[in-house]
Amino acid sequence: MQNLEYLISQLESKITQFEISNNNVSEGNVGWHIEHSLKTIDQIVTACKNSNPSNYHWKFNFKRFLILTIAKKIPRGKAKAPKIVRPEGEINHETLAISLLKVRKNLSDWKDLNKYTNFPHPFFGVLNKKETEKFLILHTNHHLMIINDILN
Repeated sequence: MQNLEYLISQLESKITQFEISNNNVSEGNVGWHIEHSLKTIDQIVTACKNSNPSNYHWKFNFKRFLILTIAKKIPRGKAKAPKIVRPEGEINHETLAISLLKVRKNLSDWKDLNKYTNFPHPFFGVLNKKETEKFLILHTNHHLMIINDILN
């Protein structure tokens, strides 16, 4: 999770620019992408903590294999964020700082979770702990790239 922690620090460094937008890049402003990324991490980590590792059974998923193993990149504009991880309400310095603290606290015991901890992804199927880490890194990096394009 060191890579994800580094990416979270990168998100944190962009908070001061949360109001900046560029509709040529994205409908969401910088703050929206930060909040969405943090909300996604928090929801997925919580789902993993609440999962039953003994219920995990690996099953081949071509989309998961292609994105997490071959491409190692999430294509832009191909999927819409599920409602549960779409930011709602006002986004500002305070709300982003609260989300950041919440995510860091939630991640603090990640290393202690069983390797078959899992969560059901809507496109990639059920992901175990290792696959979940890969996805969270790819997803966070995807939104950091969008943020950087908004800012440039």
